[in-house]
Amino acid sequence: MARDGKEERERDAVVLPLASASHRLHGAVARELGIAILSGRTPPGTVLPGEIAASEGLAVSRTAYREAVRTLSAKGLVESRPKAGTRVSERGRWNLLDPDVLAWAFETEPGEAFIRDLFELRQIVEPAAAELAALRRSDRHLDRMAQALDGMARHGLAVPAGRAADQAFHHAILEATGNAPLIALSSSIAASVTWTTIYKQRRRALPRDPLPEHRALFEAVAAGEGPLARARMAELIRLALADTELSMLS
Repeated sequence: MARDGKEERERDAVVLPLASASHRLHGAVARELGIAILSGRTPPGTVLPGEIAASEGLAVSRTAYREAVRTLSAKGLVESRPKAGTRVSERGRWNLLDPDVLAWAFETEPGEAFIRDLFELRQIVEPAAAELAALRRSDRHLDRMAQALDGMARHGLAVPAGRAADQAFHHAILEATGNAPLIALSSSIAASVTWTTIYKQRRRALPRDPLPEHRALFEAVAAGEGPLARARMAELIRLALADTELSMLS
């Protein structure tokens, strides 16, 4: 038994790195194709090259290309049909809230309309979530929010660690609602927060410190003040949009 266990570990040591490398490769191909679609270089209705030609053009294996197309299909960006090939889907079919799709959109020039749409979505979802969180939060949720605020204060939003803390704060708010569909939106909301924060800093430093609004929101949630938490989340998002609008003008 010991020998079999050793052989299994040795086999995994070989297989797992190879699997990881393969995953990174088809992920990189999916990203390249996804950015081309999101940027408009490969518009809806375009039929992608066949598997052989595409894999040769990208200098990857057919397997890596095939997996990349499956990834894009799962995100609604393309659809494959027998004999018709793989075609870029209409924009209405794209899963724009998928964290990868959001990332690819912001690696291009996402457009003011799309950015405003994201903030509009946040204004619909997050204030109501904050009100629920104030009524339902546990000490565990409050601890996570407090730790996230400490991380934001320590690192600032100009660096990845600070933005990760900001993500954690918004995730904790949604998690505290106890509402499963709202919690399912957490990764999308967090990605929206991160990418718009990066966008705001693309040409200039952040115009103000957003930490006070986050702390005020935390205090309302901790005090169980639902309507106040709603109002403070709405104000936080309004100010974030105002900061982003300054970036649009620069």
